[in-house]
Amino acid sequence: MLLKKNELNTELKNFTINFGPQHPAAHGVLRLILELDGEVIKRADAHIGLLHRGTEKLIEYKNYLQAMPYFDRLDYVSMLCQEHAYCLAVEKIGSISIPERAKIIRVIFSEITRILNHLLAVGCHAMDVGAMTPFLWAFEEREKLMEFYERVSGARMHAAYFRPGGVTSDLPLGMLDDIFLFVEQFNLRLDEIEEMLTGNRIWKERLVDIGIVSAQRAIDWGFSGVMLRGSGIPWDLRKNQPYEIYDDLKFTIPVGNSGDCYDRYLIRVEEMRQSLKIIYQCLLKIQTGPIKSDDYKYSPPSRFELKNSMEALIHHFKYFTEGFVLPHGETYTAIEAPKGEFGVYLISNNTEKPYRCKIKAPGFGHLQALDEMSKGHMIADVVTIIGTQDIVFGEIDR
Repeated sequence: MLLKKNELNTELKNFTINFGPQHPAAHGVLRLILELDGEVIKRADAHIGLLHRGTEKLIEYKNYLQAMPYFDRLDYVSMLCQEHAYCLAVEKIGSISIPERAKIIRVIFSEITRILNHLLAVGCHAMDVGAMTPFLWAFEEREKLMEFYERVSGARMHAAYFRPGGVTSDLPLGMLDDIFLFVEQFNLRLDEIEEMLTGNRIWKERLVDIGIVSAQRAIDWGFSGVMLRGSGIPWDLRKNQPYEIYDDLKFTIPVGNSGDCYDRYLIRVEEMRQSLKIIYQCLLKIQTGPIKSDDYKYSPPSRFELKNSMEALIHHFKYFTEGFVLPHGETYTAIEAPKGEFGVYLISNNTEKPYRCKIKAPGFGHLQALDEMSKGHMIADVVTIIGTQDIVFGEIDR
């Protein structure tokens, strides 16, 4: 039987499909329920919680030192940056001062981590859209950076290298020379990636005018990092609320015009170049000296002192068995992590364990805008939008 025109319209309804959590472009365990009109998205409902580990609650049952490894495992692509925020929070409550060399080492490794993150973000984004080669190039460079992680901490990813009061151990001999060699050659690798992507017609067709977010909407959604700067707002905590030695360094904050996926791609590439400038300045600034606080209540004595001083031995024993006590206090400390503002809200109660620890993850705020960013786009564009948000679920689900 032939349907009349108005009857046909009632028969054609929107239908829903699952995108993820098994889909490789879901960047972990994102489950999207897409409501479609043909191939056009009417609604994207993000379901999270498949990775939830209760990190914040677990931290309350650990002492301040034992809580450190949890931060590596939040955004597991930006490991040392998460540690950095936690260390700064503990140092703020405990009024712990750290030596200059430790500050510079922290900045070097924070920027190495930023490059690690952006290489994965750009590489995976390109692969999601269909370009395989930049992903392979990016991973080759990430391997070199992970070797730096391994040389200072023994671990390629979850380093636990930053500690309240400084860093665990000094840089091995020849490390700064090797970092300098990496800085020298990495610009050429970035040029190769840009040569393949930036002017590529297919890449631009897939990214330009996709997932546009205006400056006002970016503020309304609570965006930070590349997602905020892509919409034209020059906000970067390294410049606006400097910590460590960032106020002594010269670097620029790349900002977008259109607020689309292409702008955010360009910003990530330029941020990697700026990170190289920061690392280079740190290499020129760094001097010999202590790498952790000399207050043995908050950082352990050296092996040499341990073997020559009974007092140092007692401090060492108490530090690693009981931990250290922070006085009553609370702080919200934020850093410019590769994905945006990563904040730690910490309450201490004169014991060796945090009374409360609340983590503010940038990806959580970005994911809520996925529905608005993808509305009116095609299914294939959802992959591009998830890629441009640079989502990692460790920090979102916590």
